[in-house]
Amino acid sequence: MKKILLFIAVVALSFNMNAQVTTPQPSPLSKVEQKVGLTDVTIEYSRPGVKGRVVFGDLVPFDKLWRTGANKNTVITFSDNVTIMDQLLKAGSYAIFVKPGKAVWEVMFYTDTDNGGTPDKWDDSKVAARVNAEVHAIPFNVETFTIDINQITNSSASIEFIWEKTFAAVPFQVPTDDKVLASINDALNGTPTANDYYASAVYYSQEGKDMKQAKAWIDKAMGMSEKPAFWQLRQQSLIYAKSGDKKGAIEIAKKSLEGAKEAGNDDFIKMNMDSIAEWEK
Repeated sequence: MKKILLFIAVVALSFNMNAQVTTPQPSPLSKVEQKVGLTDVTIEYSRPGVKGRVVFGDLVPFDKLWRTGANKNTVITFSDNVTIMDQLLKAGSYAIFVKPGKAVWEVMFYTDTDNGGTPDKWDDSKVAARVNAEVHAIPFNVETFTIDINQITNSSASIEFIWEKTFAAVPFQVPTDDKVLASINDALNGTPTANDYYASAVYYSQEGKDMKQAKAWIDKAMGMSEKPAFWQLRQQSLIYAKSGDKKGAIEIAKKSLEGAKEAGNDDFIKMNMDSIAEWEK
């Protein structure tokens, strides 16, 4: 019994000797993951706080290289080639460095991502893209440094930097159209399904492409469906309206409205009623 008690005491003492105090990080790590069109964009960065300090022009000096966060340099990763303000940036990972100015930030995408902060020796040949972002004052204080991806469309978005009372953004474009058109070509030249024709038609409509082709594809899709859903009919009515056939659009919208009522979908009921009223004018 004494041996057992002694063993327990030794184990407990050993545990206490190895225990460590854990506390929150002053600049916690954050990860932003966003799909833009068909492109995956990921940002990993640390988020310092204002903590009663003056940030830009003091804690972060003007016109000096900044890691765009804290701790290890901020890293952004694109799954496809993208265009940053007319500059091609190949798929891959880049460190984001900034030279903040009072009116403009110089934002650089650097191919060496393994930096504890800023590089020990800056190498201009590693700058894959360099752009200027206008600075805007915001009417409230943002305590924690924030990078986000907003203003998202099928083919573009913006990298936004927000801290203290400062906002700056870098727009970029992704190759959604090329990828979608390639997939449409592959699918429709194979053995296309009703869903293939439907998706192709809706994409053409949303992107303002050949509406005559969109109308032909949506008709093909509806013809291959035993009983088109009210939300599919809604898209067909919109395509008819965009192609100039308001009469046909109204007839289809009424069918969509009936289906929406049967399903009890108030959103589609209202959308169809609003469209019918607009097209009947």
